[in-house]
Amino acid sequence: MSQEILEMSFESLGLTKPLDKMTAKELRQLVVAKKIPSIVGASGMQKEELVVAIKGVFGIKDEEGAVSPYKDQIFTLKKTIRDMRVQKGTVEARQERTQLRRKINKLKKRTRRLSRAL
Repeated sequence: MSQEILEMSFESLGLTKPLDKMTAKELRQLVVAKKIPSIVGASGMQKEELVVAIKGVFGIKDEEGAVSPYKDQIFTLKKTIRDMRVQKGTVEARQERTQLRRKINKLKKRTRRLSRAL
C-alpha cells in the first residue's frame, strides 16, 4: 500500500485546475476516486482541511501570503456591481437599464481579470 503512494505523483492526478480553486465536492471525489489511502474521513472534512491534507500527502508547501493583492479592489468592484443591479431594477427607462447592464458586464470582466492576475 505504501508503494502505491510512492508511485502516485501529484501530476498523475490529472488536475485541470489548482486545488484551491476546486470545490469541496470535487476534492472529496478526487480523494475517493484516486484512492489516496492516507487521507481518512474525507467525506466529513471541510474544503480547507481537504486541501491541506492533499498538499500534505504530496509534500506541497503552502505559499505564505497567497492572498491576491487585488482582493480589496475585487471586493469593492463586486459591491459596486451589487449596487448597480439594485439600481437597474428600479430604473424604468430601457436605455438606462442597457447602460447599467453594460457597465455591470465590464466590471465583472475586470474582477475576473484581477482574480486571474497572480
